[in-house]
This record gives sequence, C-alpha cells and structure tokens, in this order.
Amino acid sequence: MSAGRTLVLWDIDHTLITIGGLSHDIYADAFRSATGQVMRQLADMTGRTERAIAADTLRLHHIEASDRLLHSFGLALADSFLTYEDAIRKRGRVLGGATEVLSRLADRPDVVQSVLTGNMEPIAIGKLKAFDLDRFVDFDAGAYGMDHEERPELVRLAQQRATAKYGSAFTADNTVLIGDTPNDVLAGHLGGARVVAVATGSCGADALREAGAELVLTDLSDTPAVIRAILGVTDGAQ
Repeated sequence: MSAGRTLVLWDIDHTLITIGGLSHDIYADAFRSATGQVMRQLADMTGRTERAIAADTLRLHHIEASDRLLHSFGLALADSFLTYEDAIRKRGRVLGGATEVLSRLADRPDVVQSVLTGNMEPIAIGKLKAFDLDRFVDFDAGAYGMDHEERPELVRLAQQRATAKYGSAFTADNTVLIGDTPNDVLAGHLGGARVVAVATGSCGADALREAGAELVLTDLSDTPAVIRAILGVTDGAQ
C-alpha cells in the first residue's frame, strides 16, 4: 500500500443500506410542502444528486427550479425525512458486510473514511445514524446532494474538504469511491477517484464493468476481500 492516507468515499443508498422503498413518499411530502402541489411524477433518482432530482422533478411539473425554490425543497426534504425515520428503521436494513467493512476501515490510521452521496447532508447523516453506521465516518470530509447538481463535482469537493481537515493532499491516486451505479463510476472517473463498484443495487455487475469500474464486487460480505479491493485499487491493483 502506498504511503500516506487513502480517502475512502462511500455512496449510501443500495451500497451501504436500503430504506425499503420510502424515497418516493419522502419526496412526495416534500414536494407538496415546497410547492403546494401534488407530485405526479418523480425524476429518475439512480446515482443522482438530491439537487438534480429536485430540479428535474420541479421541471416535470412545469415549475421553474430557482435557487430559492430548490433551497425550500431541500428544507422540506429534511423535514419530511424526519417524519419517516421510524419507518426507515423498520423497513430499511444495512446491506450484508457493510458494518464490518466500515468498522475495519475506521480503525485504520491510514484511512479517512467519509461519504459521497446524492443525499443532502442531514439526510445522509440521518440514514447512517438510523442503523448505527454514523460512528464510522467523518461527515466533514464528505460531499452531498445539495452541494452541486453534478456528482463528479462532489468528488472534488470531498477531496478539498478532506485535504483542509487532514493536511494531506487527496487526488485520484489516493481517493477511492465505492458505489453501485454507472453514475457512481462516472463520477469517480470525471471527479478524480478510482472506483470499486458493488452490484447491490439495480445495476448488474456487467453494467458496472462496462461503465469502467476498476473492480466490481458482488457485495460487501467478504470483509478481507473488500478491504483489499478498496485499498489495493489505490495502488493500481485490478
């Protein structure tokens, strides 16, 4: 393994956890709160940022996605999430192996572990806290779905935040992104990170390989293999 620290950035939904199909209901309530209208259609959410999903959902209803309205939508999403926290704990679950891998990486002094997620920050924290995973990551070193519409920009932002906090320069050579969609792979490559993809969401392993992921895992259940994949990729192992 190379000298220095490795920045490990986790996607959340369908990589670490699933919330049991509640996202549509959370968005519907937030949409009604922010616009006073009933949400007839939700934009595609797969591998996208909260800001992009909210903006496209507004446009699908012929509503201008102004910065002011997107801010209001974000606040409404955070409030809506709170009303579903109990349901998320009951219907959601941690995906196999996630707790063990997060715990192992959190114990390593050569790893800075955070999240790179389409969720806005309070929702990202809330989702991980619901399953006692928040203790393993440094949220200050991550990037979130209301920071920018485009996911590659989140990689650069997370690197800047981690660099400022830890005093180590984080680049494509020592940043690893773990996600479950081709958009995660694209974000890593355009944003400046190597990618380990896991076929735990709606995209199969072949689609993730075609998207260009350096490594594709079936899931996170084999802890030693996942650790090797994440830290080995930093050194160019494939």
